[in-house]
Amino acid sequence: MIKKLFFIYICIGLLLCGCSFAPKYTQPKIPIPDTWPDGAAYENINNIPGTSISDLTWENFFIEKSLQTIIRTALLNNRDLKLAALNVERARDLYGIQRAELYPTFNAIGEASKKRVPANVSGTSSVSKRVQYDFNLEIASWEIDFFGHIRSLKDQALETYLATEQARLSAQISLIAEVVMAYLTFAADRENLKLAQATLKNQQESYDLIKKSYQIGLATELDVRRAQTLVDIARRDIPRFVQQVAQDQNALNLLAGTQVTEKLLPRDLSNITPFKEIETELSSNVLLTRPDILAAEHRLKAAYANIGAVRAAFLPRITLTGALGTASTEMNRLFKPGSGAWNFSPQITIPIFDARSWAALRVSKAERKIMLTQYEKTIQIAFREVSDVLSIKGTINKQIEAQMSLVDSVKETYRLSKKRYEMGLESYLGVLDAQRSLYGQQQILISFQLAKLANQVKLYAVLGGGGTFEK
Repeated sequence: MIKKLFFIYICIGLLLCGCSFAPKYTQPKIPIPDTWPDGAAYENINNIPGTSISDLTWENFFIEKSLQTIIRTALLNNRDLKLAALNVERARDLYGIQRAELYPTFNAIGEASKKRVPANVSGTSSVSKRVQYDFNLEIASWEIDFFGHIRSLKDQALETYLATEQARLSAQISLIAEVVMAYLTFAADRENLKLAQATLKNQQESYDLIKKSYQIGLATELDVRRAQTLVDIARRDIPRFVQQVAQDQNALNLLAGTQVTEKLLPRDLSNITPFKEIETELSSNVLLTRPDILAAEHRLKAAYANIGAVRAAFLPRITLTGALGTASTEMNRLFKPGSGAWNFSPQITIPIFDARSWAALRVSKAERKIMLTQYEKTIQIAFREVSDVLSIKGTINKQIEAQMSLVDSVKETYRLSKKRYEMGLESYLGVLDAQRSLYGQQQILISFQLAKLANQVKLYAVLGGGGTFEK
């Protein structure tokens, strides 16, 4: 009996090495150019020395210690990232369930039965009672995966799990970028608040002087009203920026998953430690390492594996049921010599006709085309995102330089207009226009400085985010 069982399991091992009907996966051709766009918007971006994205982690890209602390807090506490991690855990366990289908399930079964047999069916013309005790190690309906049906489903579950893991990494990169953007926005609004407060202070002083001049007849009522206009504009903006700063802090708290302490918050944009420059003179093939693109590719591979599972449904299915144990009519003789028992029941099911199988095959092929299209679209969107960021990178410094020159020019215009007004050579209208222009241009300069930092963050994210975070 032992030799027979040994022979059976050898045959089973050979059957497990059967074939697969899943189509062979080959990586699709990338539907984007090998190089980034060129033109006036992309001039000089390759002249800036930078670090390779593959050598960067978020910790050595975002150098400021307080910002690093907030990012670590968010990675540990953010609920969206926790949900992404739980989805990965769920996908991993589902893969484990599907993989386990390849192996038989063994059950130890103890059973006792007692029955009364009537005289008319007992064959002995008298009532008989039958008692039997059994103890078996059983394999119940184990499908031998000769044609790769279960292995294809296992491969599909594996690719789904890997896609979910890449989706978690993509969510992590997005979270880091969102935290930094919220941090920068908070800093910019604080700087706008300081600007409004400084403007209010200066305009209040000017208003007080003009009002005194009006009281002694050296200024007109129109000058007083014009001076009051600047004061009121600054007074209006202060509560608006106070509100924005509060909302920025609320957004940062939500991303961090907890309250961010005041000592970790930035004072303004000018005090933020600059980020590292990233090398941009690289092939567009770098996009293939982006987590969202890797996730799309794993979903495409899962569609390939699903075709193999559907194709295998057209072929015979072999299942095995068997048991090895002991049986006896007396409990105390159940494990005595001579009580051994076994049964072996292979079964083969040969499909003849099932219209659903053909429809399922067509569906699986359509799903593969859908996954391929989504994969290609993800790559094209990534190429567009990087190209947009590079266009900003190639032009933002020139915009900032021009804006700084404009602020200096308007500041000098304001100084000269104020001096001419004090000398009686010009009305206060010129001073008013110059001050309004200066205040507006200073706010625009802050927005440009924010845009430059935000673009660096986005470049880091759209190129794949460098290293990953581990608890």
